[in-house]
Order: sequence, then C-alpha cells, then structure tokens
Amino acid sequence: MRAIGFTQKLPITDEKSFIEFFEPKPTPTKHDILVKVIATSVNPVDTGVRRGIQQALATPKVIGWDAYGVVDAVGEAVTLFQPGDRVFYAGSFKRPGTDSEYHLVDERLVGHAPTRLTAAEIAAVPLTSLTAWEALFEQMHLSFDDTTANAGKTLLVINGAGGVGSMATQLAHLAGLTVIATASRPETIAWTKDHGADAVVNHREDVVAQVQALGYPTVDYILELSNLNQHWNEIVSLIAPSGTIVSVTGNDTPIDLRALKQKRATFAWEWMYTKSFFETPDMISQHDILERVRALLDTGKLKSTLTKTFTPINATNLRAAHALVESNRMIGKVVLTNEK
Repeated sequence: MRAIGFTQKLPITDEKSFIEFFEPKPTPTKHDILVKVIATSVNPVDTGVRRGIQQALATPKVIGWDAYGVVDAVGEAVTLFQPGDRVFYAGSFKRPGTDSEYHLVDERLVGHAPTRLTAAEIAAVPLTSLTAWEALFEQMHLSFDDTTANAGKTLLVINGAGGVGSMATQLAHLAGLTVIATASRPETIAWTKDHGADAVVNHREDVVAQVQALGYPTVDYILELSNLNQHWNEIVSLIAPSGTIVSVTGNDTPIDLRALKQKRATFAWEWMYTKSFFETPDMISQHDILERVRALLDTGKLKSTLTKTFTPINATNLRAAHALVESNRMIGKVVLTNEK
C-alpha cells in the first residue's frame, strides 16, 4: 500500500520533508479494523511530531491522527463494525498514522461516520471533537444534556478560532453555558462568534480587563488552547473560586499551581490520546463520544470546522497542509482527501 512519511527533520519547504513509499497492507486481528482512508486532516500535533524528531530514522515514520474511510476488513474480536461501514476516528498516538492508503485502528476508538457531510467535512472533526468533549464533559465534569444546570455558568476558551476551540465553543453553547472566547483578527472574531461564542475578547490585549468589562469579574471554567505560560497570570486572575481550568497545550516553564490554592481551583490536563496510549478500561468511551458527535453533525446542531481542502492525498499536498498549520494563522481545520 502507498504511505507518506518522513525520516528526518527538515523545513516543510524541502521536498524530502515528506516522501511517498510502499509497505505491506496490514491485516487486522483482535479488536482492530482495517480502514481504507478517504480523507485525513492535519493538526498541530502532526507538525509538532515532525519538527520534534531528533535524529534520522531508518524507516519512514507515518503520522496523521484524523481519518474518514471505509472498513476493509475486521479482526476476530470486532463487534462494532463490519466491512463496508463508513467510519471516522482519531486513532492512537503510539501507532502508525492515517497518512496512508490503509490504516489499522482499534474499533473502540472509532465511530460510524456522519451521512450528511462531505468526506473532507467529516475528517476535520474527530480529534478536535474528542479533545473538546473530554475537556468539557470529563475533565470539567459538565453535563452536555443538563442545560438547566449549566445556565448562568461561564466558560472562557483561549484560542476560540482553532480546531479544538471551534468545537469547544459549539459544544459548550449547546450545553447551555455562556461562552467567552479569544480571537484577535476580524476574520477569527467573526468565525468564533459563528461557532458558538457569546462574546469575544482579544488575546493580544488585557484579557482580564476585557472579560470584566463584559460584566464577569471571574469565570467558572477556563479551557486553555494556546500557550499556557503566556496566559497563566490571566487564568489565575479570572478563574472563580472552586472553578476548573483545563489545559491542552502544556507549558515550557513551570507554572505556579500554588497561585490557585486560595481559590481552591482545580487544574487538569487534557490529552486526547491518553485512553488509547494506556489502553484504559474506558477507551470505548471515544466510540461513544464519536457516535454522539455524528448525531449532532447529521442533525445540523454541530458544524464541521473545515476551512481548507487539498485533493488528492499525496506528499506535495501534505507539505502544503503542514505549512498552513505551521503558520499559526489557521482558522478551523485543513483536510486532505481522495474524494472530490
């Protein structure tokens, strides 16, 4: 089968930063399904892994953690899918990625694909929707279905126009929260408002003063999606007593968690790959989440965050997609697809 990978750390403009090659088509066993990939997207984690390689590899590394495709074959323990099913998923961090013609994935991480969206629209959704859902409804312990309990609760999303931010603002809005998001350019402000934000503040200016000017001395929840160190002091100032902070991006230098002690605030990390990486007993919850996301997409309650499509899936287009994400000016998601 055809695959696209890399063996060394090179600028994305170098034609060898991604190379096409052939390898044997895998055979699924146990809970694995083999998917013929129709579309895949590029996330910041993709560019981070490619740029983080320290030494040349003997064989190409295949990345990519979003896919829409058709089940080609199933392992003997599979019960959720059968050949011919159309599926979408984000996969596992410790297995080869979706930048390939066929891909093996554990069925418990996979959902049945939406039926009313294009291939590219579907492939833009899995990783970001799983991250946003887990952050809001597992790490923050909010209920998606109990909008009455969420009424009057406030959520600040730092980086509302990115892939995860665009999903989190929508999901939180549907769950009944008041959503404040950060954005700085006219186009990102408009996008964020169109994707569920009740108010937008500029992260290039004093976020604390802007949020308080909206009438909120503090906020109940904060979802940090862009540079934890840069925003830490603002987060500490704005989080309400007994509030909850969830970070996706991590930190380059230590943060002072003691600053949260007086407010008795909770801080938690969200890493969408935790369940698959450690094969936790609840990893099937990602199947359940994607099934709910599929229903929301098919009923139009949730919108795909696709903004750019490249056709077909090849090394040239993958380099172009990575360059867009590396520009740090992306709105929504960029997808590669073999289906026009």
